[in-house]
Amino acid sequence: MQTKDFGQLGFKTSIFGMGCMRLPEVQTGEGRQVNETEAIKMIRYAIDHGVNYLDTAYGYHDGASELIVGKALQDGYRDKTKLATKLPLWKVKTFADCERIFEEQLAKLQVESVDFYLLHAVKADRWQKVQELKILEFLEELRKAGKIKYIGFSFHDQLEVFKEVIDAYPWDMCQIQLNI
Repeated sequence: MQTKDFGQLGFKTSIFGMGCMRLPEVQTGEGRQVNETEAIKMIRYAIDHGVNYLDTAYGYHDGASELIVGKALQDGYRDKTKLATKLPLWKVKTFADCERIFEEQLAKLQVESVDFYLLHAVKADRWQKVQELKILEFLEELRKAGKIKYIGFSFHDQLEVFKEVIDAYPWDMCQIQLNI
């Protein structure tokens, strides 16, 4: 697997990362569910073949993605990859929601910390909420406590809003909609 420097963060990442938004599913009597066995096998296969960046989020697969990624990262796999997850801004109404959701994510992922914590799907109204609730300060506190290493955001709006967000904080990374 080819690698490249991850910006100026001091490590190399595989040029191919694994997003865990669309894991394999099966039809059950209750609807579609992630095929946990196959998903774990896929994640571990990717890591075994050099992928060292995994991306998940609170809402992926109705919350099942973080649980499955957590299971896949057992048995030493956590040490082989950078892990990213995201704060679902649409679920945040108060500052306390940020804390509750983050702790829930750590439990689901079965980790004490994540490498990248992103504000999920930033757009104009959510960016306003980030500022009003002082969510960036919350992220800084998580970093100081060693619960996250890098702060970022994923983006879903117009260029004008992107420029405002990118200029407002010294982000470690941003994730845009660019997939193969």
